[in-house]
Amino acid sequence: MQGKLKSKRSVIRRILPFNPELFEPLAFKLIKFALQPVDMIKTGNPVISIYTEMTPNPETMKFVANKLLYPGKSIDFPDVESAKPSPLAIELFGFPFIKSIFIASNFVTLTKTSDTDWADVIPSVRQFLKDYLEDGKPVVNEEEITVAHTDGNAIGADDDDVVKRIKELLESYVKPAVEMDGGAIQFRSYNEGVVNLMLQGSCSGCPSSMITLKAGIEGMMKRMIPEVREVVAEAE
Repeated sequence: MQGKLKSKRSVIRRILPFNPELFEPLAFKLIKFALQPVDMIKTGNPVISIYTEMTPNPETMKFVANKLLYPGKSIDFPDVESAKPSPLAIELFGFPFIKSIFIASNFVTLTKTSDTDWADVIPSVRQFLKDYLEDGKPVVNEEEITVAHTDGNAIGADDDDVVKRIKELLESYVKPAVEMDGGAIQFRSYNEGVVNLMLQGSCSGCPSSMITLKAGIEGMMKRMIPEVREVVAEAE
């Protein structure tokens, strides 16, 4: 091993016009830097890029940014009256075709009116989001969030063992999957074996949401939490 290393260094000395002992540490530093994961933009007023992703719900579209908008949290605004905590949502409701808004992590999910074609409005919405975020304007004002907007999956001091396990399952297994489709599923209540959930974002009004709820979430909860007999969606 030592002989091979000396041989490589002698070759480098013949090729490079400078000391390889200085070159090698620099090379390793550059390689280490190149292999570091690229973090999402978190601060400053950077150049923002916005792209769209279709969701299982044809009436909703996911607008994804290269910047965290609401890290580790989500918030749903089913109408303009509920949007007070979010300056971004208030401005988005200025578009006449926007029915509801869901904000989480690095994306915004918008629900449109049925008479609107996404192809006609995506460019203007994407440009608006790009300009808004590049200007450094606020996304959500935490101090204005009401009880109606709080995270239903957060474990509370008064939660019993079954409710804690339900919330842990929703947070660990359900949340990552539905966020990929631009939505969220929040815990609302548990009573005598029946779990009541709220569908948000692209999950709300989605034609396949009941299949997801029954075949997916209910089946998983019954297997992992024997006390659960049924999972239902809370009426909006």
